[in-house]
Amino acid sequence: MEILAFGVQADERPLIERAFHGHDEIRCLDVFLNEDTAPIAVGHEIVSTSVNADLGAAVLEILAAGGTRMVAQRSTGFNNIDLDTAERLGMTVARVSYYSPYSVAEFAWTLAMAVNRRIVRASTRTRDFDFRLHGLMGRDMHGRTAGVLGTGKIGEAFARIAHGFGMRLLGWDVAENPACMELGMRYVPKDELLARSDLVSLHLPLMPATQHLIDAPALKAMRDDAILVNSSRGGLIDTAALVTELRAGRFTGVGLDVYEAEAGLFFLDKSLEAIADDTLARLVTFPNVLVTSHQAYYTEDAVGQIVDATVKNVLDYLEGRRSENVLVPRS
Repeated sequence: MEILAFGVQADERPLIERAFHGHDEIRCLDVFLNEDTAPIAVGHEIVSTSVNADLGAAVLEILAAGGTRMVAQRSTGFNNIDLDTAERLGMTVARVSYYSPYSVAEFAWTLAMAVNRRIVRASTRTRDFDFRLHGLMGRDMHGRTAGVLGTGKIGEAFARIAHGFGMRLLGWDVAENPACMELGMRYVPKDELLARSDLVSLHLPLMPATQHLIDAPALKAMRDDAILVNSSRGGLIDTAALVTELRAGRFTGVGLDVYEAEAGLFFLDKSLEAIADDTLARLVTFPNVLVTSHQAYYTEDAVGQIVDATVKNVLDYLEGRRSENVLVPRS
């Protein structure tokens, strides 16, 4: 059986091919799954997709009509999948419920320190042999307060790094994490966390209850000199509201590895095209904003675990087993 994998990055391809070797044949495509590319999957019972695939009702209908019966998504998040339609069509859907939390937590801290210490600006200057320090002053993290919204595995890993810096810890989540509390974290209401934190980092899934969790009132509740980092899902932040606050001169820095309208942009080369997204175009012009292209998870360790879990999900489907990774079971 040949499995068709959409949205495979060049660095990811050898890991996928090696992992599937000896199990099933796999064909890797660099194009992302959407309504235009879905017909490529005709005749493939199993397809594997990336986090930015379009797996809405229309695409699932095309896949099902072409014979696809199983979707193996290579990510933890699944807000891009219409699970109700998949169930109606009798399709099995699986995701990767766990991979290295350190990959994302460490990258979130990379963003935080890069905007705090003005690393991008400094690097650009020194390339032009401009070695002035004007405008490059940052702040010690030691003794300041980190607010962690979402204290699951990734949030906990982020908090451990903050603890290593000697920071005070505030947390907000539907359930308290005892490991975070052992680090000295205090759980407080969201507005209090935003008002008191020097650094706010988001580690929450995207769902209706968290859509635009950081909206205009939440942004206004934050300190003017705070740092905001989002390495989770773009839809957690109302980006238009964020641009408004940035135009008012607020925030020491903002580090974003995700963007709410990133589908069709992130993972692609758009350098020779005019960007029609005015909000993103404005966002990247702010000197205190650093935007990266959803790469926080992108380490050899994490991607290797994602690929291994995807192989297991496929084998479980073929052999009729069910695991914690299955979102819609085999009918």
